[in-house]
Amino acid sequence: MRMSKVSRMKAIPVDSRRGEQASVVTRDPRWSAVVARSVAADGTFVFAVRTTGVFCRPSCSARRPRPENVEFFVSSKLAERAGYRACKRCTPEREAPSRRQAQLVARLCRLIESAERAPTLRELSEMAGLSSFHLQRLFRAVTGVTPRAFAAAHRAERARRELGRGASVTKAIYAAGYSSTGRFYAETDARLGMRPNRFRAHGAGEAIEFAVGKSSLGAVLVAATERGVCAILLGDTAAELELDVRRRFSRAQCRRGGRAFTKTVAAVVALIEEPAASLDLPVDIRGTAFQQRVWQALQDIPAGQTISYAELARRVGSANGSRAVARACASNTLAVVVPCHRVVRANGDLAGYRWGIARKQQLLDRESQKPS
Repeated sequence: MRMSKVSRMKAIPVDSRRGEQASVVTRDPRWSAVVARSVAADGTFVFAVRTTGVFCRPSCSARRPRPENVEFFVSSKLAERAGYRACKRCTPEREAPSRRQAQLVARLCRLIESAERAPTLRELSEMAGLSSFHLQRLFRAVTGVTPRAFAAAHRAERARRELGRGASVTKAIYAAGYSSTGRFYAETDARLGMRPNRFRAHGAGEAIEFAVGKSSLGAVLVAATERGVCAILLGDTAAELELDVRRRFSRAQCRRGGRAFTKTVAAVVALIEEPAASLDLPVDIRGTAFQQRVWQALQDIPAGQTISYAELARRVGSANGSRAVARACASNTLAVVVPCHRVVRANGDLAGYRWGIARKQQLLDRESQKPS
């Protein structure tokens, strides 16, 4: 039975209950999406306003309602069954444009992944029925990278899988779809972080030096290759950190650093104690093209400032890529140097942190303190 607007208004609780209702709504992650007018959340739920009898998309540009008047539904049909009508401004009963665009890009991604030869931008544009310029911009907005970068990352991932299965380097070249050995070595050396033959051997022959120090945030493990510092890990004990650094390449030559390496550890500990400072050491950052872009953007955030995941996604050219950005932050292995602790939720909450929320709060507190 459809409820009238009058009956809904009469059902509003008294002031004491309104405060409780507002508290419940503001703690709901969906409210953060409404506050941020998140396009990425469109299609995942709708919110209804008891005082108007209207339900909207999370991204609706209409004036934001009071939280105590808001009710969430997983679909438009359920909102309509509860007696609400669709907003004429955002038309939530229709499929979200962003969802259609995401589905189109997803189909193109699957096409790139299944093709023996990476399709050109022009070929992809013809398949999508869009101009090359429009497709390039749309693809980047959804995935965070261009079609060419996506194809390159996928080739490297295929090579990584083939090498991990024990395939020869020559077989991996052709199985991954590389047109030449030169292109293969140029791309995979950067993406694997080591020469392909060493990756195939699970890091055998790769020299990784590490040591554990102490800081006010607990144990700190610093690891480095011949290229530079490749990991800065925080934890409670040296044992758990050593296990973590050995896990990725079980056959790498992981050895404890000598006396000279203690200077590197000391420099990292000094940075942790004063995160607003800079680390004057070479680093060896390994990741996909998208991860590299996110990590670089993180390093551009000034100490003492925070941004939301949505804002970080916009900065790397992926307006709808908040979740992908969050995953890239979680994949960061260079604590403090790549300051993923400066990214928070849209409502200011700290959200997750690979090394613990308490450490994230401590780092932010230190950065917010102005020198006397």
